[in-house]
Amino acid sequence: MTRPAFHRVHDGDKAPLPFAEIEYEARLKALRRILDEQNIHAAVLTSMHNVAYYSGFLYCAFGRPYALVVTETDCVTISAGIDAGQPWRRSHGDALTYTDWTRDNFWRAVAHVAGENRVIGYEGDHLTVAQREKFEDFLSPLAQIDLAEATMRQRMHKSPAEVALIRAGAEVADVGGHAIRSAIRPGVRELDVAMAGRDAMELEIAARFPEAEYRDTWVWFQSGPNTDGAHNPVTARQLEHGDILSLNTFPMISGYYTALERTLFLGEVDAASRKIWEANVGAHELGTSLLKPGMSCAEITARINDFFAERDLLQYRTFGYGHSFGVLSHYYGREAGLELREDVDTVLEPGMVVSMEPMLTLPQGMPGAGGYREHDILLITADGNENLTGFPYGPEHNVI
Repeated sequence: MTRPAFHRVHDGDKAPLPFAEIEYEARLKALRRILDEQNIHAAVLTSMHNVAYYSGFLYCAFGRPYALVVTETDCVTISAGIDAGQPWRRSHGDALTYTDWTRDNFWRAVAHVAGENRVIGYEGDHLTVAQREKFEDFLSPLAQIDLAEATMRQRMHKSPAEVALIRAGAEVADVGGHAIRSAIRPGVRELDVAMAGRDAMELEIAARFPEAEYRDTWVWFQSGPNTDGAHNPVTARQLEHGDILSLNTFPMISGYYTALERTLFLGEVDAASRKIWEANVGAHELGTSLLKPGMSCAEITARINDFFAERDLLQYRTFGYGHSFGVLSHYYGREAGLELREDVDTVLEPGMVVSMEPMLTLPQGMPGAGGYREHDILLITADGNENLTGFPYGPEHNVI
């Protein structure tokens, strides 16, 4: 029996992708312009976010390597045999499947498309040391050029089609928020509330996108001391009267992440907590007003820092004030060049999409203890921003 290192598994017809062919061709054209400017012969992209961004295929690695190889003429996903025809059906361009008869058939397939003894672009923030050695062994590149920064910069500017998908995601997040709000009552577990929000969002996504794949939508719903961290997982803690609550919905649509995050209180909010909550809401509204073309991430951060410092609250800030949206998730992707932090000098431009999400955490034992966070998604426009989030915030709306 002949055992090939790689072959084509074109099983079935091409499935509808998140975007039209013209969208993927535009992205590839921009990528090829980057390659041409740096005299790169082929790009070997290995991250989930870049493979999905340029091809539409969102892989599930499960311990196996995946790639998208882009040359002057070709766009080819390199996938494991365990996925059969799925990469072909769910990608723009061609697809090669490598077999596991022999170790490193993945790199043989990559070399088949990218070529050997050429100038190769790669993602320096994703390729591991072990895979980098195999990259060098199998491709014998004349030079290796890191494309992580350039591709991230490209992804930071959203097309109209991307904005439409992000807008839909923000609306789905609101649906999850309302389902969560309706499920809140004393004695209910965090888990029960989270499931209500997740189920509502997945049903809404299926109604809006009947030909999509459904994966990765989730909720973090935290109560009491569990609200101190933004990414604390759901527990079985039962809600109690007077609890501070943190509502966080995350619908995932074809790899595109959106989010809604809100502070709530159950039953009543004490005076000390209300004071902290209102201060965080004030920072949120200030930050939202600053999201406009020409403002830098560092400048916005400094202004919000001043706001908190004037109220003796800056020491309770826990992270940056916002970040870019697009192809990303809690386990892949990040457009780190568009984060609202002191050390990011990126200037906002129309077509960028960024969150405003200040958070204050006061430790247990202090008046007003807990984590306070409001989160909206905003599209930068020619003269300001458009808020894509509709769920209300603040004490007037979210004392349950």
